[in-house]
Amino acid sequence: MVGCYVHVPFCARRCGYCDFNTAVLGTSGLTPGGWLTGLRQEIATAESAPLATVFFGGGTPTLLGASLLADALDALRQQFGLTPGAEVTVEANPETVTEPLLDDLLAAGFTRLSLGMQSGDEAVLAVLDRAHRPGQEVWCVEAAKRAGFKDVSLDLIYGTPGESLDSWRGTLETALAVAPTHISCYALIVEPGTPLARRIERGELAAPDDDLTADMYLAADDLLSAAGLAWYELSNWALQGHECRHNMVYWLSDDWLGFGPGAHSHVARRRWWNHRSSRRWAAALERGESPVAGSELIDDTMAHEETVLLRLRLRTGLPLTELTPTETARLPRFLDDALLIEDAGNLVLTSTGRLLADKVVRDLLD
Repeated sequence: MVGCYVHVPFCARRCGYCDFNTAVLGTSGLTPGGWLTGLRQEIATAESAPLATVFFGGGTPTLLGASLLADALDALRQQFGLTPGAEVTVEANPETVTEPLLDDLLAAGFTRLSLGMQSGDEAVLAVLDRAHRPGQEVWCVEAAKRAGFKDVSLDLIYGTPGESLDSWRGTLETALAVAPTHISCYALIVEPGTPLARRIERGELAAPDDDLTADMYLAADDLLSAAGLAWYELSNWALQGHECRHNMVYWLSDDWLGFGPGAHSHVARRRWWNHRSSRRWAAALERGESPVAGSELIDDTMAHEETVLLRLRLRTGLPLTELTPTETARLPRFLDDALLIEDAGNLVLTSTGRLLADKVVRDLLD
């Protein structure tokens, strides 16, 4: 199975916690039209089997409108083809969504909407510098369903300074009330150099509390599971059959192509990445040159470490056969400490183990 990621590097504003490869529209030297031209040029130089998944992320893809996104998807379709029933996801922020946009995206071949809700608490949204207000995401999910989208996902963030456990529960309940098919819950990471990090350094905001963050994760698992959304990856819950197939491409180390500034690709144990700068990416393509900034070959050691790291994130778990003899010898203490269980020949993290997943991986690996 081959996936494809398309990076849209534009936002209407920069959120205070964000360190993604994005810029406010009109400030990077790259226009939406220039982005589409560069994207077409980059796609035209690539070869691949038909794509099983496509994911337009960013940034805020829907800021460009349906027409540009449809043109970009057409370029992929013409160059590679799409498999029957291909999953085609577009990320959106609530303030950019309209009914005509949803209708046009669906008509263009987009099948899945991933909506950046983040929180249902106005105070939390303010700390995160989000543009939308509580309630907009509810309308968006309902509108997407009316338009005919069968897969609608909500992205949530927990652990924001000042957010209480009750506030987080309220966000989860608001999200569940509109019955999305998929919910992602990400712990806030305070990235160095961001406005949020500077506010914390100045003492304006308290740093996230690890114990409270753990309680929030467990609360999410309880509420989402009770609503029929089962965890299938550490940060992701879905109704059966509505798991994000594109993200599974990453976690199973399948092949994927990445297009756009800073996009990464992975094919047959080779990984490469584009210039992060929108200007450099576009300029290289204008000169008829490759926009690739670097690459690496994945050796056996790296492949093993990535398999352990990624497969342990999944509910299906890590096959015991993937462990080395020394890793197998270390395994009993993880089982005795109830961090891992054996399930049909696979190692699966327990709820406690999921809270300590990074440490489990570090301690298990040779």
